[in-house]
Amino acid sequence: MSTIQNELLTNFNGIFIRPFESTKDDIEQLTKLLNISYKQLADLGFNYMATHQDSTVTRRRIKNAVCLIALKDSEIIGSITYYSPKNNTGCHWYDKDNVAKIGQFGVNPSFQSKGVGRELLELVEKLATKDKAEELALDTAEGASHLIQYYGKKGYRFIEYVNWNHTNYRSVVLSKSLVK
Repeated sequence: MSTIQNELLTNFNGIFIRPFESTKDDIEQLTKLLNISYKQLADLGFNYMATHQDSTVTRRRIKNAVCLIALKDSEIIGSITYYSPKNNTGCHWYDKDNVAKIGQFGVNPSFQSKGVGRELLELVEKLATKDKAEELALDTAEGASHLIQYYGKKGYRFIEYVNWNHTNYRSVVLSKSLVK
């Protein structure tokens, strides 16, 4: 593991957070966690990739990224994927040299509202700062008002709309300034 990744190891309330290791961790378990954590969004009619992706897609999406996982008793209960500015493309905002991105951010519904997501997001914000990113961005469905509100409370602001080929909704790109 790199020095930066070693600094991401954390333990809180019996939940251990660390980078996903392809030689040690189960990609099927990670994929199942993503499918389960995005099910509520699928039930609302949003076709997020994580609602139905298989392990091949999960592996591809974490290949050039840092995927953090939250573990409780060896079970993956949360995940977030971080893309550095050099591995981040897709829309006007993501193409900027100073913008990092997150994706595949999900927590098992049984562990939501217990601080797992907050801890994952804060660790990625620290990683982005160490990576010298000036902005940390993400996208979500325009109609997922509860998520837009969640990120807004954490300092993320609207940047632009994007239409991805693999979704059935217009996305909003949100970003948080990491410059103090």
